Amino acid sequence: MLKLSQVLRPLRAAHGLTNRSSPFQISLIPRPALRLTRSFAVELSPERTKPVIPLEPRPRSRFLRRSFLAVKYTSYLLLSAAAGTFALGAAIFIHDAFTYTDKHVERVPVSPLALHPERGGPKRLPVVNALLADEEDEEFRKLNEKPKLVIVGGGWGAISVLQNLSLGDYHVTVVTAETFTTFTPLLPSAAVGTVQVRSLVEPIRKIIARLRGQMICGKATDLVMSERLLEVETAGPDGDVQRIYVPYDKLIIAVGSVSSTHGVTGLDHCFQLKTISDAQTIRRRIMDNFEAATLPTTTPEERKRLLSFVVCGGGPTGVETAAVCILGLLISLLGSDRVFFFFFQEIYDFCQEDIMNYFPKLCREEVSIHVIQSREHILNTLTLALSQDKFRRDKVDLITSARVHSVHHDHVVYTVRSPDGTITKHEIPSNLVLWSTGIAMNALTKRVSDLLPNQVHKKAIEVDAHLRVKGAPLGEVYAIGDCATIETSLVSHLLELVDEADKDRNGKIDFDEFDFMGEEPLVNSFVSHCPYGVAVSRIKQRIPMAESHLQKVRMLFDLYDSDADNSLTLNELCKLLEEIGNKITALPATAQVASQQGKYLGKKLGKLASQHEVLEANSIKDLDEAVSGPFRYKHLGNLAYIGNAAVFDLGNMSVMGGLVAMYAWRSVYWSEQVSSRTRALLMIDWIIRGVWGRDLSRL
Repeated sequence: MLKLSQVLRPLRAAHGLTNRSSPFQISLIPRPALRLTRSFAVELSPERTKPVIPLEPRPRSRFLRRSFLAVKYTSYLLLSAAAGTFALGAAIFIHDAFTYTDKHVERVPVSPLALHPERGGPKRLPVVNALLADEEDEEFRKLNEKPKLVIVGGGWGAISVLQNLSLGDYHVTVVTAETFTTFTPLLPSAAVGTVQVRSLVEPIRKIIARLRGQMICGKATDLVMSERLLEVETAGPDGDVQRIYVPYDKLIIAVGSVSSTHGVTGLDHCFQLKTISDAQTIRRRIMDNFEAATLPTTTPEERKRLLSFVVCGGGPTGVETAAVCILGLLISLLGSDRVFFFFFQEIYDFCQEDIMNYFPKLCREEVSIHVIQSREHILNTLTLALSQDKFRRDKVDLITSARVHSVHHDHVVYTVRSPDGTITKHEIPSNLVLWSTGIAMNALTKRVSDLLPNQVHKKAIEVDAHLRVKGAPLGEVYAIGDCATIETSLVSHLLELVDEADKDRNGKIDFDEFDFMGEEPLVNSFVSHCPYGVAVSRIKQRIPMAESHLQKVRMLFDLYDSDADNSLTLNELCKLLEEIGNKITALPATAQVASQQGKYLGKKLGKLASQHEVLEANSIKDLDEAVSGPFRYKHLGNLAYIGNAAVFDLGNMSVMGGLVAMYAWRSVYWSEQVSSRTRALLMIDWIIRGVWGRDLSRL
């Protein structure tokens, strides 16, 4: 029988052990070998004596292993952040090294006509046939030979046109009184310090730089269509006013609108929220009111008046402003009414989140918000149950079915009609009244409307389905945005349609001829799904908004065929077209509409530029219809911020949510920014507001 020493000797030799090694060095033997040794010992030893085997070290605890992993990956993260910061700093340094260099500008070529413009036009004013940059380089000289495209305005519609034009198609000139474009849906946030005004503006010169376009800072006042001249009023540093003519081949009017007064007196005591200066003025008044309310010499009555905020109008603009500014913008991108709603909501959040922390709590208790609305409910474009209940819970005074009678420096007078017809007057003491109740024409819009005899709309310039100004030379003058409205009257096309359809010249339109009224080369996909779709496709080409009212053609024809002779007299046809026109609702004056119109027009002008030679070679008169179909508005839904929550109206579905919806609302506005610069600034402002609160300083 083998001895234990004879079995262990080769194992010791394999591990570098000698016979003189301590018996405790057996712990260095691997576990497989140890198990083998033990088995031999059991089999060979007659006494079945077990060898003494030292205990293995205890494994690390789960907590220590996880702590080690956490430290390891945290180190990786910190090292990565340090490396990223170093790389970013190096990139900025390299950028600055190549940016801050001396650029010598010598002997820049300038056209003599740019320095000494000739005079012309009905008023013998300087005609700007050339601008200072027209001869700077070869690219500018090539653009000078392109058709002159003049865009009046710098709002949603104008910027959307610029973003959809291609370089080299037109010699682009923008005429605007402001040197920047403003993201108007977030103006209420700027009014209470949630975001800074610099985060909402982008210089127009940076936007048109991609097109090598140029800008004239001035106010368009008149139009000479016979000579294709736009009259512009400019002002120098000393205030001297000069007038010039800007020639054009194509003119786009996108000057927006002004607020309607509705005959109310005292509107000079009201604030509006359409521009950056409006937001800054409101911000100063809000902070002045709260600071004055904290003074010990202020009487309780005066304190209540100072902290009373009145919003005239219940659209999304007013309500949002009240929520953000006092107590604490889709894709409707927002119209004027929605900005008003936003202002209400901003005020509410301002009081809840900042006034409570940094002002005496009595000021918060004395704050009152009043919304005066002529209709029966606010937020007519959004879900009622999701909006009005919210404001009742927030103790907002909703005054519906009321009209503002007059506005004074210290109070507002409004009237309410009771169910029995009795009219009663009421007063609300206030030191801040926001006015936003509808739109009206500005000076240029009214002038253009007066120049054209067939312009009968009282609030905007009427355009056709291709956004061309009705009555202006075909394909030369366009209007988009709040200053324009697409025609809804079908009666104006009666004679034209009858002349094409009445083939037998009997003065009647039978169903076959009525069916012929729709025949034309451009037949949309709807025709294949409707057996009588061709019958009215021509009407749909002229008035696309009539599509929803022309689904059942045969039934519609029989409805107005009073004598059931399968034909319509001119009177019957006129009545049919008139009834359809009365049912058509005009597009709302919102940023969503203006943006889609600008996108449509920019793409169409690009097609006209690329296909101009082919179209002229084929002697096509209506170039717009040849390259593009009519404008069709696609409603993307409405959204509104209502105090750490948001309401989404997607047509058939309305959703109201909390923080998730609010961040979705913010993401929509963030994605609609004009440039990466404003996106970065807006993100930083939101982070600062979340960590340190709103800016309470009066600037």
